[in-house]
Amino acid sequence: MVEQSGFSDFEKQAMKERAAELRREQANKRSKKNPEADLLEKIAEMPDDEAFIAAKLNDLVREIAPELQPKTWYSMPAYANADGKVVLFFQPATKFQSRYNTIGFNDAAQLDDGAMWPTSFAVTAWQEDVADQVSTLIQRAMKK
Repeated sequence: MVEQSGFSDFEKQAMKERAAELRREQANKRSKKNPEADLLEKIAEMPDDEAFIAAKLNDLVREIAPELQPKTWYSMPAYANADGKVVLFFQPATKFQSRYNTIGFNDAAQLDDGAMWPTSFAVTAWQEDVADQVSTLIQRAMKK
């Protein structure tokens, strides 16, 4: 009987992409390459509607929290703090064949609010009210 790894095809692919990113990060450190180029490349590979949202999120992060470092994380656009920990990321719907995109915040984001709080948000379109909500979340995440 063949033992299964327990990982889905999506998870296996994500692990391969992450390993490749880590190799790229090491190469980038040696060559001093700007990791924002990798992030922008990932955005350019997305379908137009997802790329639009990801680009708008990138603009907002650069404006509100320029201290966050752009990078790719599991092949998704992400932004890390000075310690290299991912604070927030954009997960395109097509990444996991979902019906919506996700803007997620990791534990490096300080969104704490009592004993329970949301850390990811579905986004189907980028509009002014969405930009306002995301702006508030980024500011909270950075404790600004």
